[in-house]
Amino acid sequence: MPRIDEYEGQDALGLAAWVRAGEVSPQELLEAAVARVEELDPALNAVVIRAFEEGRKAIESGLPDGPLRGVPWLLKDLHAAWTGVRLCNGSRFFAENVSDYDSELVARYKRAGLVLFGRTASPEFGLTATTESTLNGDTHNPWQLAHSAGGSSGGAAAAVAAGIVPAAHATDGGGSIRVPASCCGVFGMKPTRARVPSGPKLGEGWSGMSVQHAVSRSVRDSAALLDVAAGPELGDPYFAPPLPARGFLAEVGAAPGRLRIALQTRAFNGAEVDPDCVAAARDAAELCRSLGHDVEEAELSVDRELLAGATGVIISANLRATLLERGEQLGRAYTPDDLEPLTFLMAEGVKPREAADYARAIRAIHAIGRRVSTFLERFDVVLSPTLATPPLPLGRLALTRTDLAGLLTDLTRTVGFTQLFNASGHPAMSVPLYWNAAGLPIGVQFAGRFGDEATLFRLAAQLETARPWFLRRPAVARN
Repeated sequence: MPRIDEYEGQDALGLAAWVRAGEVSPQELLEAAVARVEELDPALNAVVIRAFEEGRKAIESGLPDGPLRGVPWLLKDLHAAWTGVRLCNGSRFFAENVSDYDSELVARYKRAGLVLFGRTASPEFGLTATTESTLNGDTHNPWQLAHSAGGSSGGAAAAVAAGIVPAAHATDGGGSIRVPASCCGVFGMKPTRARVPSGPKLGEGWSGMSVQHAVSRSVRDSAALLDVAAGPELGDPYFAPPLPARGFLAEVGAAPGRLRIALQTRAFNGAEVDPDCVAAARDAAELCRSLGHDVEEAELSVDRELLAGATGVIISANLRATLLERGEQLGRAYTPDDLEPLTFLMAEGVKPREAADYARAIRAIHAIGRRVSTFLERFDVVLSPTLATPPLPLGRLALTRTDLAGLLTDLTRTVGFTQLFNASGHPAMSVPLYWNAAGLPIGVQFAGRFGDEATLFRLAAQLETARPWFLRRPAVARN
């Protein structure tokens, strides 16, 4: 029987295999995860809603015999409704919001046998690329605690990097899976638009720009979790292209073939790119060449002002709709005291807009998506840095920062390579292949054709084999 202190040496599929073989019980795995929360989270502030008893009760009631039966699982405090547990969206305006239903994704996680036992931190409504909020405080990067863990899924990425859980739920509306994956040195796949359902109360997130999936320490866990989560829900307004017949997990380890890879080191939004991030991308390009792929420097250019303007309108309009709906529930309107300063400004700033502005923004991102798809007729994959900057110190991206010009500069650099693929809907992943001289992770992004996560998983598994990262651990993690 394996020792429970070997927990951190396994990914989610490895833990599930232990449970199936009777070598460890779901109860033992849950208590191992709880112990790690209690030991490590005071330094990280990653797990902000603790639902340990709900996890224990789920095990006592009997877990479904799914592919991940018994694996401890953390939901992000954004979007994913879980019956009887608070869903605060990182906001004081939702601080007492308790869900009375399971979202479809949460129901799928439960059917897979995952043991839900808490929520990870998110900034308010996922609106920035760090995980800092007035409600929950700052989430710290496990590699260097004074730095941001990224956002908005920074709580999830910090918990995974530290070994609390091998994988965790995450969301991505402008880079919020890939940014924290890069900052924390873990793997993060943003699926194709509408690959994972948002229902039953939402048809799409941020007009299709926001999607849900996970961060993980292994590629195969991400693939297995997408097999669990993917596929349309009854009533979805639209859905992604068909799933691979053999499932995403079967793509891990399959030969990717000789891929045509476009290398781009200039940010899509024109932001300045740090030399460390350029070095990471070029290093990955050389690794891909050594694996037999064709890598060519090529620039995917889009209308930067159109991208920024359209995404700003869409996010602000969706934010205001959420706040108005919450106000109806509470019987009062939101006030500046309910929200972070920048959140309030965004919600108020969209009020003078016309309905036509929103329609034009949707048309704009659809046009951008066609531009990206046309570029990818020449290439299988676009390779770039994930971020245009190494992980920033805490405070630089917070929604409470008063230097708005400085905040905008830092935010533009953080999402300079990621946000485009939210607008276009294409799948993209951050792969932990590089650490700078300061010991901070620098992720490398690979984006693929619409609906083609399979190619990305095949390539990611090849990279993972060539340059393993699973056992590379941050200082805050257990030895």
